[in-house]
Amino acid sequence: MIRHSALLALALTAHLAAAPATPPGEWILWYDQAATAWDQALPVGNGRLGAMVFGGTTTEKIQFNEHTIWTGKPHNYAHPGAVKVLPELRELLWAGKQREAENLATKEFMSQPLRQRAYQPCGDLLIETETSTGPATDHSRWLDLDSGLAITEWTVGEITHRRETFASHPANIIVSRLSANRPGSATATIRLTSPHKDHALTTAGGNTLVLTGKVQADGVAFEARALVSPAGGTIVAENNSITIRNADSIEIRLTVATNVANWRSLTADPAKQARETLARTISSDYATLLKSHLADHQSLFRNVSLDLGHTPAAELPTNRRIEGFRDGDDPQLAALLFQYGRYLLIGSSREGGQPANLQGIWNASLRPPWDSKYTCNINTQMNYWPAESTHLAPCHQALFQALTELRESGTITAREHYGARGWVLHHNFDLWRGTAPINASNHGIWPTGGPG
Repeated sequence: MIRHSALLALALTAHLAAAPATPPGEWILWYDQAATAWDQALPVGNGRLGAMVFGGTTTEKIQFNEHTIWTGKPHNYAHPGAVKVLPELRELLWAGKQREAENLATKEFMSQPLRQRAYQPCGDLLIETETSTGPATDHSRWLDLDSGLAITEWTVGEITHRRETFASHPANIIVSRLSANRPGSATATIRLTSPHKDHALTTAGGNTLVLTGKVQADGVAFEARALVSPAGGTIVAENNSITIRNADSIEIRLTVATNVANWRSLTADPAKQARETLARTISSDYATLLKSHLADHQSLFRNVSLDLGHTPAAELPTNRRIEGFRDGDDPQLAALLFQYGRYLLIGSSREGGQPANLQGIWNASLRPPWDSKYTCNINTQMNYWPAESTHLAPCHQALFQALTELRESGTITAREHYGARGWVLHHNFDLWRGTAPINASNHGIWPTGGPG
């Protein structure tokens, strides 16, 4: 089962009750309570960075990923000299000796090591919001596919609070902004954390949180930086957190960089890259960042329109629409699912980044299903079915670049395993462009993943 399709359902299957008025917009996924599990959160992405927005009130969690944070390191997976047993494998198979062929292939023909590496999470951005006394009411969170904005609104007393989050492809940052309808009502403490054991937290310049870490000692190292900018109020950095009090608004700009220069090299400087990325945004205010994000996102998303008709069901929270879809009349929900698939491809596959993996670009687990790799016996292809057919051709570029790189590693595998010219890819690849047969000989020898 394609893992990308799980994301097509993640925001559509939250078990939440109904409440406030439907948020404005045609392409909206919306709920009236915060997500209580990762697969209920709402995804934003720019092809390099992905985030799952939980939509809490007093505590917001934004779990984030960077496209090159993987286990492992540059490695050639081909089994040197595997071709020497190829004639014997063929004879055994022609003789009907399947088990003997599998045993021989396991010893002499499979990838070294036998398994490829796994896509990893980076960290969590935590926003603890202080509001006036009293319970939150009119809580609503939604994802606007047309704008790429994840929005949370709630009211405490007479003050309505609003948080907007988006992933900007032009700026290569994730932006989250907290505001309120009464000046001086935005108070929050911001933190960063990571599931990786080898990580450290510091602050810089009194307004920036810095998260550094390593996936493994000799592998991928990363740095995340969150620049916190209040409008008015006070700002204090202490205990590896930043607290803003009584501001009109609070803006957070988050970026991540790694030491991955390319699939062959770990020579990049993540600290330098993260600093420079944020520095390039200093001259742009929130309105400017949002405007450039909208222009970029909508240049792709608005390439296709689909109208299947509307019924009153379209005014309900998304989870209730799904519950009633079997017996109801809600054609717009089918159109919404179609556009959500396009939205996920836009968010997880952009030129210059890695292709959409088994979970797009979104992953919170250190041990994700099927390692969240690229399964190219069909799943990778399925991710890209909407690219040309729904007017998202630029989103194909990340996959095309990966194929160019796979030709290089696949040439070695073709020579070592088959004594052949050209190149070959079996049924999986990872960040390090593994092309040799993996996992087990009874299914891993699948030499049609990328014949050349």
